[in-house]
Amino acid sequence: MRKTPSQSSLTELKAQGCTNMRLRQLMRRVAQHYDLEMARAGLKTTQYSLLSHVYKLGPLRPGELALSMKVSASTLTRNLKPLIDAGWLELTAGTDARSRTVSLTAAGRAKRDEARHRWKVAQDSLNERLGVERVLALHRLINESLELLSLAGADSGADDE
Repeated sequence: MRKTPSQSSLTELKAQGCTNMRLRQLMRRVAQHYDLEMARAGLKTTQYSLLSHVYKLGPLRPGELALSMKVSASTLTRNLKPLIDAGWLELTAGTDARSRTVSLTAAGRAKRDEARHRWKVAQDSLNERLGVERVLALHRLINESLELLSLAGADSGADDE
């Protein structure tokens, strides 16, 4: 059973403005923080994420990778191209004539390891700037919010990046 908000809470909520805008502002700031650190490894955060997914899941079909990353097939294809061109990922023939497999190359494994260090630096410095307790509270709030929105049928599946 949900508690009815007080009039002062409703007034404060109205003064805070659009939740979507506030979340997007926070997301941009956090993304910039990670992007700066990832740039030191010569990657974008989305590229590191892609390399990490392939590293963890092993060789897999692009459709499985897109599903795992919760992105559309077109977004995945667009994000794969520079990593394949750099020699960090390879797209090879799959088990039948129509399928393909995405796998990490030795150079890709080395790049992912380098970037993993930078990612940890970004995470640790964010934890330090915000404070561990605030980060934990934020994670709890995000998890609760995702669950509530999912229960409400607001989870639409794949996100486009």
